[in-house]
Amino acid sequence: MDPATIGGPEDVRNNHRRSDGTVMLIGALKLFKGLLLLLLAFGSLHLLHRDIAETLSPIIAELHIDPENRHFARALASIWALDDRALKRIGAGAFFYAALLSTEGIGLLLRQRWAEYFTVLVTGSFVPLELYELARRATVTRLLVLAINVAIVWYLVAHIASTRAAVRRPL
Repeated sequence: MDPATIGGPEDVRNNHRRSDGTVMLIGALKLFKGLLLLLLAFGSLHLLHRDIAETLSPIIAELHIDPENRHFARALASIWALDDRALKRIGAGAFFYAALLSTEGIGLLLRQRWAEYFTVLVTGSFVPLELYELARRATVTRLLVLAINVAIVWYLVAHIASTRAAVRRPL
């Protein structure tokens, strides 16, 4: 390759195509998480005014989940203890967070510049909370979530900066 052409219009287009794939992957991940949270929100509202144990027991049996498993038993105990007020709070929080994630995901999938900024802002705003939770009780899952979110913010900031520089650079 001729050194004079490095950084030229073709390189800008090739780098933009590669970064579009990563941005699309981030968008798909955000949208998937948003849909999962939407299911959680509807599920929590579905459990209102019902006996949670009676409602979930057939599902647990159908999935062949061992309710005596120490990790699962602890989670089940927490779920059984939920009252209607807690279910409403979980539903509202899940709807709100699902809306944020879905907005990010759809915007990124539609290649909207505002969605890149919005995702940096929203995802970055959760990093201090994730650091606090990690400091309170370090787990592999918490560390992984933090690492993924920091990587997403870092990548999008670099992507925004590089596309801004490419737009300003005369061709």
